[in-house]
Amino acid sequence: MRCFACDAAHELASGERVGFRDACSACGADLHVCRNCAHHDPSAYNECRESGAERVADRERANRCEWFAPGSGGGGDAAAARESASRSLDALFKKR
Repeated sequence: MRCFACDAAHELASGERVGFRDACSACGADLHVCRNCAHHDPSAYNECRESGAERVADRERANRCEWFAPGSGGGGDAAAARESASRSLDALFKKR
């Protein structure tokens, strides 16, 4: 998985879990956060694709969500997709 804050890679052994208090060795950011979770989706209800998960107010701070699963991009995929869509629209309408 990658840290949402600094994009540092964190290798996890098969079946290894991220602890509630685990922090990034590169920047010290919490790792058990929504932004690092595979279920995090800013476009979904409650910003989570897991329907059983409770609402988390701060998605960049450690939480005790039992549904947490290490993600691969720290939420960057959605931001990259949004930026690409914005560029495509600007090109379509020739925004100056």
